[in-house]
Amino acid sequence: MQVIARARLPEETVTQARFLLGRLVVRRLPEGLAAGRIVETEAYPPGDAALHAWRGMTRRNRSLFLPHGHAYVYVCYGTAMMLNVSSEPGGVGAGVLIRALAPVEGVALMAARRPGAKPRDLARGPGRLAAALGIDLALDGIDLCRDGALFLAEDGAPTGEIGISTRIGITRDAHRPLRFLVRGSPFLSGPRHLNL
Repeated sequence: MQVIARARLPEETVTQARFLLGRLVVRRLPEGLAAGRIVETEAYPPGDAALHAWRGMTRRNRSLFLPHGHAYVYVCYGTAMMLNVSSEPGGVGAGVLIRALAPVEGVALMAARRPGAKPRDLARGPGRLAAALGIDLALDGIDLCRDGALFLAEDGAPTGEIGISTRIGITRDAHRPLRFLVRGSPFLSGPRHLNL
């Protein structure tokens, strides 16, 4: 497992959303290491009305304006954390939402943070994966291209066939085909008709 260098991470939102499939989100916890393989992403490029940075930089969304490869963590529905990766050059607000992971390491650590969840459901959905990995607002803005508390990595595993669909759970620009997924993964969060 090797940290993904910023030079290797695409500096364009849609390209990055596809690139991240099959890569790993790694979390260093006090109890040990937990990691999941990314099987589902959504792109929120510049100019997208569903993008949190659409109206400009605010205190809440400023991490989206960091150079590509930084974490943007926010609270959704008042309870669920969401992990995004900044995806454009510094000063341009855009990001990739990590929607689902296939657990690969530290599964017991994830399960302890998601009591009662079936193994398939540990990180199937953006709020669930953040809970399983102990991701909170303290990690907002962290550099994901450096070994630390939270980072992106790769291990050379093949990605598999990539599928594309519209995004989930939004109303603005909902028609755009900007959700990317590893076809056939049992860990996808979307409805079955969008996962084919």
